[in-house]
Amino acid sequence: MLRFLSAQPPFSLLGIFLAENLLVTAMALAFGYLVLKLNRKSVKAASRNEVLICLLTNLINTAITYAGFWLWQHGYIAMNFAINWFILVDFVALFMLMDLAMFSFHYGIHHSIIYKAIHRFHHHYADPIPIDLFVLHPIETVGFGSLWLIIIAMFNFNFYAILVYLTVNVFFGIMGHLGIEPIPAAIRKAIPFRYLGTSSFHHNHHLNIHYNYGFYTTIWDKLFKTYKG
Repeated sequence: MLRFLSAQPPFSLLGIFLAENLLVTAMALAFGYLVLKLNRKSVKAASRNEVLICLLTNLINTAITYAGFWLWQHGYIAMNFAINWFILVDFVALFMLMDLAMFSFHYGIHHSIIYKAIHRFHHHYADPIPIDLFVLHPIETVGFGSLWLIIIAMFNFNFYAILVYLTVNVFFGIMGHLGIEPIPAAIRKAIPFRYLGTSSFHHNHHLNIHYNYGFYTTIWDKLFKTYKG
């Protein structure tokens, strides 16, 4: 697959990466709305503005995907393709490293002038719906994308671990923007769920911007006293 992509001209690559991002978005939204339907929750229709920003986010993510591919082609990003148990090790390392990096980035945004200028845009939606995962200020989308590229450029992660991480990332994102909690309380109290960022964990952040800055886990919020259950 990578050989095929490497043989494509830039314009064709952009088209392929745009189609990939749109497909991921469509699958993520379909999953989110399916969960809401199975939980018999009414689904609020997305506004025209939400749809347009979602499309803009996809265009920016396409540019970020292309930038990552270009960095890999020119040796700035290194990956290994071995299929062994290190895939799991690399996934856990990437998962925790990105969780800490995004917590720090998110916390920093909320405690600076950037919040009023940029991030408050995302918080217009106190009761989010799945599409709001992709409703971000363009500068914030670029910021998160740049953070991602920096992290994978710093370490030699396994290619398949990266694919698993990207899948998990979208899953957590959609779950955090359901506006409901589909996981029963008894399960959420069990290990390891008590340390994972569930739907209600991120929903509480939308309801109160001073708590729950984490994305995948509650670890950093509990450590830095910003957790609210």
